[in-house]
Amino acid sequence: MQNKKILVPPIKSQGIKTKLVPWITNVVDQLGLDKKKAFWIEPFFGTGVVGFNSGFKNAIVGDTNPHIINFYNQIKDNNISSQSVRDYLNSENELLKNADDEGYAHYRLVKDRFNKNYSSLDFLFLSRAGFNGMMRFNSKGKWNIPFCKKPDRFAQAYVTKICNQVNNVQKIISSGNWEFKIQPFYQTIELAKENDIIYCDPPYYGRYVDYYNGWTEKDEESLFDALYNTKAKFVLSTWHHNNYRENEMIEKFWSKFNIITKDHFYHSGGKIENRQSVVEALVFNFDIDVNFEQQNIERTLFDNL
Repeated sequence: MQNKKILVPPIKSQGIKTKLVPWITNVVDQLGLDKKKAFWIEPFFGTGVVGFNSGFKNAIVGDTNPHIINFYNQIKDNNISSQSVRDYLNSENELLKNADDEGYAHYRLVKDRFNKNYSSLDFLFLSRAGFNGMMRFNSKGKWNIPFCKKPDRFAQAYVTKICNQVNNVQKIISSGNWEFKIQPFYQTIELAKENDIIYCDPPYYGRYVDYYNGWTEKDEESLFDALYNTKAKFVLSTWHHNNYRENEMIEKFWSKFNIITKDHFYHSGGKIENRQSVVEALVFNFDIDVNFEQQNIERTLFDNL
């Protein structure tokens, strides 16, 4: 495993891959791609934790959630900076502390404001003040997470931490060629060239979904078709099995490629079965050195069809 410090992004969400980043990037690094020339292609960008830690200077990333892409485009265009985030959060924290119902009233005000104006700073606030670090939208695309009461939620140390995260992301984006696109996954995959790497972290079939992250077997099949036909190399994150059941999509689609697995525990999720140990899987269409990592990895190879 790599020992370098993981850059944590400012947007918070359940299922974030922070602890799995070294595992994922070690697999990608087996390809030996020139990270100054090759493109990192990520169709399901989410918080961006894997992409921002990939080390690639060039990236094309997409997501169907416009608020995520708009937030990072605001950073790219210097409309959001660590200082503007500090000023905003300090101001909102004062209003939060003085609001009725121990902060609930102000949280509802910000939520209603965001659902009307879609401010990227309000989006950041909600992602940090919502219950259990969850990000969920209803059928109308409106923020739909309750408030998580915590004394002095945006203390100075916490605000500084978020500002540092914004600054770190801004440095990565400004030091290379990053494109952020609101579009379906297949359009992003189509942009990959032979010497690029595609990393996919789609919504997990049979697990958590919301308005922007609904996922069906048909979606899984469409993703399989796109990755099966790409000329680029790819790595796909998915779940293999847990204590309750197996992921049937593994056998149906992904067993045609190489797979490695690793135990992982999710602390967040609305349902108890989504807050248990899960065996994560990485699916990829290239060979790796089976000895590149010795701990907690089970390698399963299937014949390509």
